[in-house]
Amino acid sequence: MRNNIIIGNKTVGDDFPCFIIAEIGINHNGSIDLAKKMIDEAVMAGCDAVKFQKRTVTKVYTPEELDTYRPNYYGSTNRDLKLGLELSYEDYCEIDKYCKSKKIMWFASCWDVDSVDFIEQFDVPCHKVASALLTDDEFLYKVKSTGKPVLLSTGMSTMQEIRHAVKLLGEDNLIIFHCTSTYPTEHNEINLRVIEEFRKEFSCPIGYSGHEKGLLPSVLSVELGANSVERHITIDRTLWGSDQAASLEPEGLRRMVRDIKEVKRILGDGIKVVYDSEIPVKKKLRKIPKVSI
Repeated sequence: MRNNIIIGNKTVGDDFPCFIIAEIGINHNGSIDLAKKMIDEAVMAGCDAVKFQKRTVTKVYTPEELDTYRPNYYGSTNRDLKLGLELSYEDYCEIDKYCKSKKIMWFASCWDVDSVDFIEQFDVPCHKVASALLTDDEFLYKVKSTGKPVLLSTGMSTMQEIRHAVKLLGEDNLIIFHCTSTYPTEHNEINLRVIEEFRKEFSCPIGYSGHEKGLLPSVLSVELGANSVERHITIDRTLWGSDQAASLEPEGLRRMVRDIKEVKRILGDGIKVVYDSEIPVKKKLRKIPKVSI
């Protein structure tokens, strides 16, 4: 029996609509106004939640990394870049208020323990573990300690590493996301059948976090059993930023959500029946057999 997970006012599981997450991530480029525009697009498309990324820059990166020369949108060093992409406490207060007014959930992928405490101030409905942190036991214990549902991405991870993380987190309040950590991901490395293997081994809901160009893999993931789909979004893929090219623009997001919501209805229940709509056609076209079979 597969577990169901409650996130806010939504149930995630086999018998429920796919839980769709629009990842804003760092595509806001440090602008609260741009973040709001992407929230609006997620709402109009019919997404269930938006997701951000939160880092305590001085904890995630060493001083040497931060002082590395790296000309960018915000200055000349890696420090300028990382700090420029971070939203402030006041920004998150505004995001929290704005999402509540738009009736859409929000949460974040935190990249360090301090960031979990920061995001917890806003009583988010769940926590996302980025693929990069799947092997960080201290961090996994931290998100588990919140008592909130945990969404675990599995990019660049072996099955042994995934099993260890799942054992630590437990399956009662967990969604495991199949993921490939390249931006954008080529089709020959998406490997959606991993979703089926996860479903065989684990009893919690399984999701898909996609970084590909296009919509087909995300829609197909639901056919293979994904209970949740997460995709990066943007207003314009030509905007500055490392994640923009692997993100969906507004029209693509709307089409993906529309198609995902049709998948279960199209697949049906597998029971062969004659539909009422077929009866007039049957009477018109079906010949009465001369001999009973």
